[in-house]
Amino acid sequence: MAKIVIMGAGIGGITQAYELRKELGKTHEVMVVNDSDRFEFTPSNPWVAVGTRKAEQIVIDLPDLMKKYGIGFDGQGVRRLHPDDNRLEMNDGSFVDYDYLVIATGPKLAFEEVPGLGPHDGYTQSVCKTGHAADSRADFEKLVENPGPVIVGAAAGASCFGPAYEYAFILDTELKKRKVRDRVPMHFVTPEPYAGHLGLDGVGDTKGLMESELRERHIQWTCNAKITAVEDGKMQFTEFDEDGNERKKHELPFKHSMILPAFKGVDAVIDIEGLTNPRGFILIDDHQRNPTYKNIYAVGVCVAIPPVGPTPVATGAPKTGYMIESMVTATTHNIANELAGKEPEEQGSWAAVCLADFGDSGVAFVALPQIPPRNTNWASQGKWVHVAKIAYEKCFLHKVRAAKTEPYYEKMVLKMLGAKRLKEAT
Repeated sequence: MAKIVIMGAGIGGITQAYELRKELGKTHEVMVVNDSDRFEFTPSNPWVAVGTRKAEQIVIDLPDLMKKYGIGFDGQGVRRLHPDDNRLEMNDGSFVDYDYLVIATGPKLAFEEVPGLGPHDGYTQSVCKTGHAADSRADFEKLVENPGPVIVGAAAGASCFGPAYEYAFILDTELKKRKVRDRVPMHFVTPEPYAGHLGLDGVGDTKGLMESELRERHIQWTCNAKITAVEDGKMQFTEFDEDGNERKKHELPFKHSMILPAFKGVDAVIDIEGLTNPRGFILIDDHQRNPTYKNIYAVGVCVAIPPVGPTPVATGAPKTGYMIESMVTATTHNIANELAGKEPEEQGSWAAVCLADFGDSGVAFVALPQIPPRNTNWASQGKWVHVAKIAYEKCFLHKVRAAKTEPYYEKMVLKMLGAKRLKEAT
C-alpha cells in the first residue's frame, strides 16, 4: 500500500484528494495536510469584501468531511518539506511520511516586497484570502460612510489579475447601490502593459472589453505601473513606457485601496534545490512531475510557469480554476500509472475557462490552451456572466461537500465550449 499526501486544501488540493480517492479505491492511503481546518472558495472573496457574501457561506470545515470520504487529514500546517527523506515536518515538530507527494499549497503572498502594502502591516486591503476579504468589509463600510478616492489594482510580479478587475467593478456596482459612487473617484493601477492583458497577453478582445468597462464606469487607469510605496492614505507608483523606460512618477491619495501582491512559493518549500525556481515555485515536467524528485507532483498556483512574454513591468502567468483541475486530473492518472508500474503519460490541457463577475454583469473567456498560441481564443461579456459566476460558486461548493470532481452537467457544458481536462495525443 502506497501513501499519497496532498499538501494544501484549496481548489487544487481538495479536488486532487477526491480524484485520487476515487481512482485508487481503498488500495492506497490518501491524506491531505493543510495550514487550517477549512476549505475556502477564494473566487467569491470580492463578494465577501463588499458584503454580498458572508465568509461562512463560502467556507467548509474539512476534518469530518475528509473522514467521511476515507481521506486522512492534518490541519496544523507544514513547517518544512524534506524531499530526500520523503517526509513532511509539521509545525508541531512531528513528521508525515509519504510515498508520493502532490504539492498544492497555493502561493505565499509577498506583501513585504512593497513597503506599506497589505492588510496587516500595511495600508491596503486584500481579497486573496477569505479572512482578508472579511476584514476588508469594515474598510468598505467606512468608505461608504465617508466617501473619497479609491485605488484598486496589482503590484509588480502579480500573476492573477482577474480578482483586481472583479473587485474594482463590483465595488463600483455596490457604491452605486449605496448612492455614493459620485463621491468616489476610482483609479486602477496595474503592471500589465495594457488593460485586459491578464498575464496572458489577452484572451480574445479582453483589451477592448476591459478598457470599455473602465471608461463606462468612469475608472481611470494606469498600465506599466510599479507600486513603490504605500503610506496611510497615499500611494506612490512609477509608470514606464513600452521599452521599460521611466515615464512618470505618480502619487495618489486614497481612502480605500485593494492591491493584489506578487506571489512566491511558501516557506515550507522555498530554496530546495532541484524542486523550486528562485521564487519558490515548483518545477514540473509535462506530466506535472518534478524532474529531480520524481515522486513529487505539483498542481495549481504553486507551479512554476514562465510569463507569456516580456513586459516592461514584471507580470506572472495566472493559473485559473479549470486549468488547475486539468493539472489535477493529469496528476491522478500519472500517479495511478506509476503505482501500476507504468510511466506517467497524461498531460493537462491547461485550458482556461474564467468567469469574471462585475457585480451586475461580467466577462467570460475561454483560452485553449491558456498559454498562447491557442486553438481557442474567445471572450464575451453580459449580465449572464454574473448569473453564471453565482452558479459556479454553488456548483463547486456542492462538489466539495459531495466529493464530486466533475459532475455530468459540468462536463457537458465544458464540452460545448471545447474544454477537456486532458491534452489529446497528437
